Amino acid sequence: MLIAKKVEKMQPSGIRAFFDLVLGMKDVISLGVGEPDFVTPWQIREAGIYSLEEGFTSYTSNKGLYKLRLGIVRYLKNRYGLVYCPDEEVLITVGVSEGMDLALRALINPGDKILIPSPGYVSYGPITELSGGEPVYIDTKEDGFKLRPEKLKRFIDKKVKAIILNYPNNPTGVSYNKEELSRIKRILFGHNILCISDEIYGDLTYDYEHTPFPTLGNAKAHTLYLNGFSKSYAMTGWRVGYVCGPKEIIAAMTKIHQYTIMCVPITSQMAACEALQTGRVAVEEMKREYKRRREFIVDKLNALGLDCHKPQGAFYVFPSIKKTGLNSLEFAQKLLKEEKVAVVPGTAFGNQFDGYLRMSYATSFDNLKEALTRIGNFLKTIRRKK
Repeated sequence: MLIAKKVEKMQPSGIRAFFDLVLGMKDVISLGVGEPDFVTPWQIREAGIYSLEEGFTSYTSNKGLYKLRLGIVRYLKNRYGLVYCPDEEVLITVGVSEGMDLALRALINPGDKILIPSPGYVSYGPITELSGGEPVYIDTKEDGFKLRPEKLKRFIDKKVKAIILNYPNNPTGVSYNKEELSRIKRILFGHNILCISDEIYGDLTYDYEHTPFPTLGNAKAHTLYLNGFSKSYAMTGWRVGYVCGPKEIIAAMTKIHQYTIMCVPITSQMAACEALQTGRVAVEEMKREYKRRREFIVDKLNALGLDCHKPQGAFYVFPSIKKTGLNSLEFAQKLLKEEKVAVVPGTAFGNQFDGYLRMSYATSFDNLKEALTRIGNFLKTIRRKK
């Protein structure tokens, strides 16, 4: 067999597999892909274009442009009081996705367990397995989709190396306040478990101030902090992320990065530098609009009879469709065929989430209103057939 057994057994992304069906269909409103509908703010685009015109077309340091690493360090210090060394504790990556991959490959020995609160982003489990580790999923649906300390304790043994904590969460939008995070931290560090904290949606927290995990008392030395520019700055296609953490882990990740990616494209890094300098006004404007959409979609889904909690962040809702009598895939396929609205079946995040859908409200308000009207029509059709 030419293909590695681990890869042969790996399932394709449930999100991407479903959206292959959407390609080429006309008049479809997509509430599926987790990508801002805003264009990258103009001053950030201009910085990328101008860097090309100035002739910045070379490799950068494997760690990333020093200017960008320094800008990230200053941003984290000014905003959160976090202090990192730009030379030894920061690595620029091709989005948070590469940062997560590098972290797991740098940390995992064969047989190590990685705790993953579930539902979570679809890549966490597969890349844990590719790295030789064992993903251990902690089902949170009975706890309002939050990781509860008492449940966390039940999954800890001597083989657990780290936890991947993503908040605000994809796909549920759930997040945690400082007190909740502190309780989780005490359990993790009491067992010497590293926290890999994916906070790509941190800037899109609506109801309270986001608390980065490494800001908790003595947490910095036991945390890998992952963030980037894709979601809050509407820079998905630029592919710029970063990881901050203990220098020995960053050094190990950088070695892998050297042999695989080399460095993030310099144009994207120059644009990210500009984002840190001038992009905050645009971030806050986009955040206000997402919050407006959140209020609308949550109220509307509940009015339609689809039970939906209010997310604290990101731009997703995860409503239950159990009352319809359809499973997630049936609902999504029929909705797409009959009303041309695309959503993600809950089973993309694990079979235990059959009966749920992920919907993204990172689309225009007009599209969102029309999509909810179509979903209402679809539900009426289902009820008439019963």
